[in-house]
Amino acid sequence: MIASDINPVELKVFLNHIYELKKGVRQMVLYTTNRKYENFAVKRLTNQKINYIIQPVGNDKINLFFGRKECINAIRFLVTQPLNKLSPEQDFILGAMLGYDICAQCKRYCKRKVQ
Repeated sequence: MIASDINPVELKVFLNHIYELKKGVRQMVLYTTNRKYENFAVKRLTNQKINYIIQPVGNDKINLFFGRKECINAIRFLVTQPLNKLSPEQDFILGAMLGYDICAQCKRYCKRKVQ
């Protein structure tokens, strides 16, 4: 990817996630983006020594999990299939790891268990 292909507006959220991770606001991030930004994102994460995993989403998107080593190691065991195929328990754990509202996660979990 050449520099002119990079749209700073589309990557602003990604860069903000890195900032929050470095400041300790987050322990782990899930960022979904266009595959054309993969090289830029991987280079940035590698340069900053941030652990990551890439999960393809269709032909043109990727899920990029990045954060603390412990979290990424757990993701390697937890996320072994597309996110929409996760069990209610896996979905709950992932949401908790990402720092989502626990009460909302509990509600989501119960709803998925009933279905």
